[in-house]
Amino acid sequence: MTGAEVPPVELTASMAQPGQTKNGDVLGITQLPGRTVLFSYPRTGTPGMSLPTGWDAITGARGCTPQACRIRDSHAEFEALGARVLGMSSQPSAEQLEAAQRLHLSYPLLSDADLQMARAWQLPTFSVDGLTLIRRITVFVMNGVVDGVIYPVFPPDRSAEAALAWLRARRAARPPRDALVPRRGLPHPIPPRLVR
Repeated sequence: MTGAEVPPVELTASMAQPGQTKNGDVLGITQLPGRTVLFSYPRTGTPGMSLPTGWDAITGARGCTPQACRIRDSHAEFEALGARVLGMSSQPSAEQLEAAQRLHLSYPLLSDADLQMARAWQLPTFSVDGLTLIRRITVFVMNGVVDGVIYPVFPPDRSAEAALAWLRARRAARPPRDALVPRRGLPHPIPPRLVR
């Protein structure tokens, strides 16, 4: 997966807090300049709804809410490292919006309800109660190209720390700015629009 271009798939965003991305915006990760960290997770629970049958026995299924909250609590650190954070699951947008609002998430959740991104990237999935859910995976994207992956992600509530460590290591491995040679004549990869 590392080195692959991000598929030209657009997903609906659910956002609890106002920002550049608004609830209902359609985002294409290929259109986002700079660093993006995409956390995929199976699903967040919804108050009043039962968990799928056998949920507790499925390896890696539990822990989505602690994962989302830990990422929320670390959001400023991601921004300080120059990374935008996105969450993604196969849940419908309405369920994601409920979770984003209830958990006061500071980053958008993307709905891959049709599994377009999961199929295009061949992400690991599992099925339960007639639902196909995306396994927990962290994908690092730079200007539309995958440049890192963390899989499997365990334990879920430590995924933010693992991603931050990856970003710090990546930053430390970069050559000093004065060692970089400018590439002349190449257009800057900033798209004319980020969302529609």
